[in-house]
Amino acid sequence: MNPQLNYKIMGQGYPVIILHGLFGMLDNWQFIAKKLADTGFMAILVDQRDHGRSPHTEDFNYHLLAQDIYRLINDLHLNRPILIGHSMGGKTCLQFVSDYESIISKLVVVDIGIKRYEGDHQHVFDALFDVNLKEVTSRSEVEKILSKHLNDTGTIQFLMKNLSRDKEGGFEWKMNLPLLFKKYQNILSNVQFSHRVMTTTLFIKGDKSDYILHEDWPEILDVLPNSQLRTISEAGHWVHADQPLELFDIIIDFIKE
Repeated sequence: MNPQLNYKIMGQGYPVIILHGLFGMLDNWQFIAKKLADTGFMAILVDQRDHGRSPHTEDFNYHLLAQDIYRLINDLHLNRPILIGHSMGGKTCLQFVSDYESIISKLVVVDIGIKRYEGDHQHVFDALFDVNLKEVTSRSEVEKILSKHLNDTGTIQFLMKNLSRDKEGGFEWKMNLPLLFKKYQNILSNVQFSHRVMTTTLFIKGDKSDYILHEDWPEILDVLPNSQLRTISEAGHWVHADQPLELFDIIIDFIKE
């Protein structure tokens, strides 16, 4: 049974679904969603399963994540929406077009490829698991613990968005941390295509990111021949945080074509 995902709709018009990355939530893409809404689109921000305010589940892989989006599209009676996904959310989108090609009209994949990745989140998991949620009494205390493991302020603030109060007044993580750790290899895994997908697709990468390499492109074109690649300068993996205006301009040009 697929969970009922938490989502937020902004604007009216042609539907555009936006999916965040690992440890993220729908708020991460609010700026882009608002700009889309202001331009005459209906932006649908989604918390993927085991993230944000969506239900915690017992399994996690891209086929399930794609099924969740299929259910959402049906529940909202959307007609051939556009899909946008960043990082893990981009892989969800890629799995979706492999499994349900005819359901969407266009696809935007932000800073992720179709291949399997080695993974570099162990230090993040170590930091999160070092926080004893039963003992901490303030957000600043949690931040201090995270900063012992992570020296990047942006990453710490990004993770802190997951910290929430529980019903007893203590702290909890919005994300399903134990499951994400247990299924981490599934998150790193490649997207499996059973056939060539003809969906019009735009890949966007940050020039400071190595998630999409020059040598990855032939394999991508082999399964997604109607793909193009745009690079945004002065942007790392979190393109939407580093260069939001340029990212929006590229997206809007593509989806309006």
